[in-house]
Amino acid sequence: MAYNNLSSRSHKHQEKHGLILRLAHGGLAIAVINQLLTSLVLQAPAPDATGNWYFEVHEYGGLIGFGFVILFWLRLLVKMRETSFGLLFPWFSGERLAALWEDIKHHVRYLSKFRFPPFENHAPLASAVHGLGLLLITAMAGSGTVYYFINNDNPDAGGLVGVVMFIHLTLANLAWAYLIGHAGLALIQHYLGNISLSTMWSFSRD
Repeated sequence: MAYNNLSSRSHKHQEKHGLILRLAHGGLAIAVINQLLTSLVLQAPAPDATGNWYFEVHEYGGLIGFGFVILFWLRLLVKMRETSFGLLFPWFSGERLAALWEDIKHHVRYLSKFRFPPFENHAPLASAVHGLGLLLITAMAGSGTVYYFINNDNPDAGGLVGVVMFIHLTLANLAWAYLIGHAGLALIQHYLGNISLSTMWSFSRD
């Protein structure tokens, strides 16, 4: 069957997630964008001084972002049966890993023909990537929050402060890659008619 026929139908089967998850996703996306952009221009404070305005936005934006991370995890725990942690984190199940490998090969077959496979709710590859993204952002927001409470106004300090900052800065490059890849693929799927971005970014209760 031709891909164009499939793409025109798959949009109808896109799942609309619950309001709490959509709020958490939207807030977390805005927080991540804010954190990455402000990281390009912020100036950390020197000892006995304050940083620039962007540093303050980055600092408090990170705390808000961590709040959205907690909200995201709480929603997943409450709705565990709907979400299926096995799909998001398939790494400890032979059956889940086999399904993930089959889905990867499925994507490769389509991409080798310069096509995207038809959209499927809870596809193993997309779900696993979302799970990795959630872990990445959790680590980013968590390390930033820990730094906020234990820092001594010296981001170059050693000890636990240095370890936390090293983790935070190292993961930043991965966060950039995930944001660009995730948003880019979502836009491509949207314009191909596979999904509608308005479905995930709608905050109505229906």
